[in-house]
Amino acid sequence: MKAPTSTERDGIRDRRIDQIEALAPPTDLLTELPLPPAGAELVIRSREETTAILERADDRLLVVVGPCSVHDTEAARDYATRLAAKAGELDQDLLVVMRVYFEKPRTTTGWKGMINDPHLDDSGDVNTGLRWARGLLLAVIELGLPVGCEFLDPITPQYISDTVSWGAIGARTTESQIHRQLGSGLSMPIGFKNGTDGNVQIAVDAVRAAAASHSFTGIDPSGTPAILRTAGNLDAHIILRGGRDSYNYGEREVAEALAQFEAAGLPARVVIDASHDNSDKDPDRQREVASDIAGQVAAGNDAIVGVMLESFIVAGRQDLGSGELTYGQSITDACMDWETTSAALSELAEAVRARRENR
Repeated sequence: MKAPTSTERDGIRDRRIDQIEALAPPTDLLTELPLPPAGAELVIRSREETTAILERADDRLLVVVGPCSVHDTEAARDYATRLAAKAGELDQDLLVVMRVYFEKPRTTTGWKGMINDPHLDDSGDVNTGLRWARGLLLAVIELGLPVGCEFLDPITPQYISDTVSWGAIGARTTESQIHRQLGSGLSMPIGFKNGTDGNVQIAVDAVRAAAASHSFTGIDPSGTPAILRTAGNLDAHIILRGGRDSYNYGEREVAEALAQFEAAGLPARVVIDASHDNSDKDPDRQREVASDIAGQVAAGNDAIVGVMLESFIVAGRQDLGSGELTYGQSITDACMDWETTSAALSELAEAVRARRENR
């Protein structure tokens, strides 16, 4: 049999790939936009503080708060300036980490986040998206705020993870072996959300898997394909975010989740997401959920080590492509406005003080 020609081989491979574009190696971006020494010190310190909170050596509450997904760097910096001032007021009771999410997992289709589509036009300018993302992270850190990111693409961390103090694996990817392996090698504490159907066991399994060592394929900082061997992440933990037609932030649901953790030999600690299915993605309801969580903390529940809030400058959400965008309003999930967020943070700080006094 005659061997296939190069033309024939091209007809076998990449038949549905329209275009291949070179991805800038991580070292290019790390050199162009370096993390300064003061920023590195902040990242290291806040990672250590987060670990101390998870281990309950620090009795503060971790609060990860910010936009559902960043689409406007100017508005995100504006928000960060406000949050940094508030975080400074409450730093004896809260470790505030700004939620700076650039990758948006989609159930079907839609805007995939700033890294994938920075120009909001489906152009897929990933190199620019990575550059904008890293630039924003450095700007937030310069304000003295630690940052938290959700990791979706397993290659992205090589470009930004040195700036991240806390990370998350989302509900749609918690069950993914790729993301469990990724979590095992990340340098910061990493939270795994329960499944979209509310299944907490999926997150329990993910935390156990991430604590183990793994070998998997990826890239090194130069962009060269590599085998990555991990040591395991003992700071992996669970995030309760509710499920379809159900919530799991209440006292009974939290106790049930903690029983699952203990049965699996995991530390009795939990971060609770007040948004997503725990609030039916209703920003007004999210404020009520945050108050309920604060009540549990004030009553002495020290297994609740963190809270997540979706918040931006303007309340609600808007549709991309519906005209001129409202400054400071989400184009993905609806968020609380800044004033409501500020009040929620104050209430959570007060709850921590009450918990401390009641010991």
